[in-house]
Amino acid sequence: MEFSNSSIIRTKDFRILSGSTLKIIAIIIMFIDHFGAAFLYHGYLLPNAPITPGTFPYKVYIFYQVLRFIGRSAFPIFCFLLIQGYMHTSNKKNYAIRLFLFALVSELPFDLAVHDSIWDWQSQNVFCTLFIGFCVVWLMDIAQNNVMLQTLIAILGMSLAYILKTDYSYWGILLISALYFFRYQPGLQTLAGCVCLFWEAPACLGFIPINMYNGKRGISLKYFFYLFYPMHLLLLTAIRYFFFRI
Repeated sequence: MEFSNSSIIRTKDFRILSGSTLKIIAIIIMFIDHFGAAFLYHGYLLPNAPITPGTFPYKVYIFYQVLRFIGRSAFPIFCFLLIQGYMHTSNKKNYAIRLFLFALVSELPFDLAVHDSIWDWQSQNVFCTLFIGFCVVWLMDIAQNNVMLQTLIAILGMSLAYILKTDYSYWGILLISALYFFRYQPGLQTLAGCVCLFWEAPACLGFIPINMYNGKRGISLKYFFYLFYPMHLLLLTAIRYFFFRI
């Protein structure tokens, strides 16, 4: 059976998203999610609890649920981009340090926005998850010829995330590990990712844009996400206090 050049090109037409486009999509989705959590939940819904069906607060609650449903798909995209970043970075040490520093910088904004508290030891921001996941991937790479050791490394990383109560907890590390393990097999990567996210099925929608990735970097957004994450959390907190606490 012969295939024309045009038919081969058509099979690749859906891969139209660069890494920077994926990052922008994930950032927009994340903002939608955090708007629901930081603004609607803590600003309006929680003060009006309990909420009765048929009332205006109940309509707001349904809208809130829609926002959170949409927002779940941001995390797998960021995890996928983490793997791509790991594979293409020229300095893994600096990458890890950057993730760690922004995990520290982002904790106060995260707690203020998502938990309405200056400090909440029960939940750490997503940079903590990404940092642990990056270290797990790095160690798995070193032990690339030993599947048993790679599995042990992933389990230890999951345990650490669970103990520290990072955002997405051990499930987040499991997802990052699976995305790395199947990094050269997009079909299996998607399947494994969805299995890891069975507890939060809407997040699987993130694999739609992930599978449209064309392997290109796109425009340089190296520090945009790092800065946007804590800044948008602080902004949402300020807006919430302006509207509901004055």
